[in-house]
Amino acid sequence: VQLQAYGGGLVRSGGSLRLSCAASGFTLRWYATAWFRQVPGKEREGISCITSREGSISYADSVKGRFTISRDNAKNTVYLEMIDLQPEDTAVYSCATDIQGVCPMVNGTISFSRYDYWGKGTLVTVSS
Repeated sequence: VQLQAYGGGLVRSGGSLRLSCAASGFTLRWYATAWFRQVPGKEREGISCITSREGSISYADSVKGRFTISRDNAKNTVYLEMIDLQPEDTAVYSCATDIQGVCPMVNGTISFSRYDYWGKGTLVTVSS
């Protein structure tokens, strides 16, 4: 059983990247899946989430309009398409799942109270 986040890299300001969160050994669509990011020394920020059943989508205010989350059930993968990246988007991006299936928001960010699987982070670096 594994959850793996990948697709990070170095991109210039204004550029784009697509991150993938791939599950193996379990069915991702049965879980809510969220993307988080963290900069060393700062709190982890929940930036986007997709629920299990309806596939309802939520975004943190900081990424709304620039990031798009989606899920491919056939590939058992959740994606995060990021456009117009800015230096402040530089962080380690991780994904996590919650069998409760929902995406609670607290103070404008995604806030899982628990998680079942956590994918090791992938570094996104945006140069100015």
